[in-house]
Amino acid sequence: MSELEYKLVVGLEIHVHLATRTKLFCGCELVYGGEANSRVCPVCIGMPGVLPVMNAQAYEFAVLTALALNCKIANFTKWDRKSYYYPDLPKNYQISQYDLPLGEAGYIEIPLETGRTKKIRIIRVHLEEDAGKNTHTLGNFSAVDLNRAGTPLLEIVTEPDMNSPEEVRALAVELQRIVRYLGVSDADMQKGHMRFEPNINLTITKAGSEHKTPIVEVKNLNSFRAVEKSVAFEVQRQLDEFAETGLTMASGNKSTRGWDDENEVTILQREKEEAHDYRYFPDPDLVPVEIDAEWLDEIKLRLCELPIEMQKRFVTEYKLSDYDAGVLTGDRFTAEFFDTAVKAGADAKRVCNLLTQTGMKLANEAGCNVADLGISAEDLSKLAKMTDAGDISATASAAIFEEMVKTKKAPDVIASELNLLQKSDAGELEAVVDEVLAANPDAVADATSGGKKTKKARGFLLGQVMQKTKGQANPKIVSQILDKKLS
Repeated sequence: MSELEYKLVVGLEIHVHLATRTKLFCGCELVYGGEANSRVCPVCIGMPGVLPVMNAQAYEFAVLTALALNCKIANFTKWDRKSYYYPDLPKNYQISQYDLPLGEAGYIEIPLETGRTKKIRIIRVHLEEDAGKNTHTLGNFSAVDLNRAGTPLLEIVTEPDMNSPEEVRALAVELQRIVRYLGVSDADMQKGHMRFEPNINLTITKAGSEHKTPIVEVKNLNSFRAVEKSVAFEVQRQLDEFAETGLTMASGNKSTRGWDDENEVTILQREKEEAHDYRYFPDPDLVPVEIDAEWLDEIKLRLCELPIEMQKRFVTEYKLSDYDAGVLTGDRFTAEFFDTAVKAGADAKRVCNLLTQTGMKLANEAGCNVADLGISAEDLSKLAKMTDAGDISATASAAIFEEMVKTKKAPDVIASELNLLQKSDAGELEAVVDEVLAANPDAVADATSGGKKTKKARGFLLGQVMQKTKGQANPKIVSQILDKKLS
């Protein structure tokens, strides 16, 4: 292993499929998993003489995302043709935005393992159409499916501000949360809704001088694991290459590499094209887009509290751990459901436990999120308050939660029907305690001895009371009575 001193430098390009009903420049429906080439028309397969028309919702989704990423929104943008030949691009050019992107100079905050956050600068956000998909598994030939051609694709380009594989992964995770919160993308990586392309190089210090290795772009990563693993692999590969060849930015070219997930290595594909290789020029068939203040204000109204801000608020306002807050804010509807239940007067930690230990299990079994289980945040709040008040036990609260999902009844009704309400009448419970103490003189002697057996004996007596009351005694009240009697 190389012993060279180095700093990792990573920028990230992210492609996000926007969740519009139709494609970016034609009326073809966006449906995943359909029969190959069943969602195509003369526009998206590049027939001569056809005219594209912009999907306004796609543009609004793109602007909304750029606003969430703290970008400056351009009042005027145009469409450009990016020329290159590939079988899944039948026009031989891609409609994109080159020198006038719709959003610039933003930033995204990512959580660090230390509990702090780090700002990663955003260079640009622009909208373009996706290409089709090549398939190489049908035989000794390649097939092309153009169903995806023309899908509205949002490209986000960051500054090279990340310095570890973990930071790159954190940004990918956070961006997925953001686009899902905004509702602009399903962000399902298995369906190709999000793809990541890290640009990686090292600044190596040797004999007091700095040397920058050639930038490598790893293409089309579709999992957080692949993002993190590919960056980590490139660190060692570039260190080894520098040690062997001394190759730097000055002497080597940018290159693109693919990721072999099975062997966990990157594989050279080609040297990287520069902008002039694509022969950009304005698309003559599409008018520029001008966004006025009224339209922009309308889009701004759709912004919501973003996940990182909500997570930090749950920690500071509700005193949750960063881990619990992160779990709850993994999904916008779960986070808002939790927030509403707490604001209805319940203890935050109790609601968190109900959701993470019972609610999410039930939601996973039902194939939905917690907010779609069919119970109201107010009833969840009531269940939490009943548990904290000692009306029901923590074990009973989980059973009541499950019954609430099945029957949609209120928690107090279910607790009464299932005989799960705890007895808190001190007089009634004191009689039971007296009965237990009288029946177990040896345990009483151990409990009052102050020796090693005290704790165990006391626990035994408490258990006997719970058994006699069939689990309905409030253990807090019983414990107080035992303390009084045994002292």
